[in-house]
Amino acid sequence: WSQVVSEAEKIVGYPTSFMSLRCLLSDELSNIAMQVRKLVGTKHPLLDTARGFVYDSRNNLQMRGLVVLLISKAAGPSSAELSFQDNMVSGIYSSQRSLAEITELIHTAFLVHRGIVNIGELKSCDGPLKDMQFGNKMAVLSGDFLLANACTSLAQLQNTKVVELISSAIGDLVQGIYYENSKSSEENCLTDDIGISRWKEQVFLSHSALLAKSCQAAMELAKHSTEIQDMAFQYGKHMSMSHKLHSDLQPFVKDSSSDTMAFSLNSAPAILHQEFLGRETWIKQIRELQEAIKAGKGVTSAIDLCCCHGNRALAALERFPPSEARDALANIVYAVTRFP
Repeated sequence: WSQVVSEAEKIVGYPTSFMSLRCLLSDELSNIAMQVRKLVGTKHPLLDTARGFVYDSRNNLQMRGLVVLLISKAAGPSSAELSFQDNMVSGIYSSQRSLAEITELIHTAFLVHRGIVNIGELKSCDGPLKDMQFGNKMAVLSGDFLLANACTSLAQLQNTKVVELISSAIGDLVQGIYYENSKSSEENCLTDDIGISRWKEQVFLSHSALLAKSCQAAMELAKHSTEIQDMAFQYGKHMSMSHKLHSDLQPFVKDSSSDTMAFSLNSAPAILHQEFLGRETWIKQIRELQEAIKAGKGVTSAIDLCCCHGNRALAALERFPPSEARDALANIVYAVTRFP
């Protein structure tokens, strides 16, 4: 994965880890960073989020912006925009680079907002109550700050369709996160009785909509046809679905006999296992669930589903001319559809 990302970054011209640097180095955010340091020594999740921005190369938090840049380069200029090619750097319009930054800022803002903890569920080992309350305030304020910057930059693109697309993606994110937080019950986060089709709908909202609509918006900025815009949307949607499925599958496909990875009962293998098993038997097995899922059909079905979305993303890429950027987009799909 790291090699695929590194090669892709060379194609678009610079490491996407610096994509939001102008915003992150602003005086306002530097002040926020100083305030967040007060949380050191507590278990507030905002600290882990902040560390992830600096150290997390494995999961590559900047993947979304990179894909927007790659698909912009893969598509190239449209016939309607040939006269504006002098506005391109490394085959990408400046407006498309701005869009990639906006996509990253929105994703980062929601990551920060997810770090708000439920004060009522805290334990004494998590840290002093006043520090945790302070952490929540910082998560709200810094997330809002990033989102406000994204919206300001979005308006500066002066394209009403792009504004409409990205605004609707923000709405999808809010709705998806609401579903995530409302569908878990108190006891062991037992899932609601939902099927894989409902799971797909919820994952699209919370994980895929932003990338899919950003890819479509990048094509709109280059004045590409509705057909090319739809293919870009399809790539972004199915690649990110594969990415989420790949992440869900890790606790069940990794060889880690000594240490079991934490997993969510709302993950794809768990949902599919529940469908095969039936609700009543599923509830009885809840305490031995990880081993049961490993032995059942949920994992293989989730792998098949991951590969299915990957193939649909690759099929969408066929509409783009052969190029290094197209190959890099395909390699991203291969990276998230490969299992040991």
